[in-house]
Amino acid sequence: MKEETTSRLRWVLRALLSLVFLGAGVAHFTHAEIFVAIMPPYLPMHLELVWLSGVFELAGGIGLWIPRLRSLTGWCLIALLLAVWPANLQHALHPPPGADLGAFGWVRLAFQPVFMAWAWWVSRPD
Repeated sequence: MKEETTSRLRWVLRALLSLVFLGAGVAHFTHAEIFVAIMPPYLPMHLELVWLSGVFELAGGIGLWIPRLRSLTGWCLIALLLAVWPANLQHALHPPPGADLGAFGWVRLAFQPVFMAWAWWVSRPD
């Protein structure tokens, strides 16, 4: 019974995380200017990096549903979350004009490890 409950919970949380990454991936193409605006100035090719992270987010959202790729996808999503951390920190420290979301930037930074743990847990074998 407990195993079945855990499996169902993992499925629901996998679906939710997949939707989060798919939605974010699409947004990186449809609203790229928002993401470009929070890129740290020391990184090159802001738009291209936004698109690249969007591709990885879409791939991660899909990869969570492919059993053979699920574990690798989980680790790749963790790496992606680490890779975008500088942009999130930049946004918290120096929000672009009109994009100051108050404490949201800091809350998002605090939740990065939660998202990493979430990606790891839902990518484990059932």
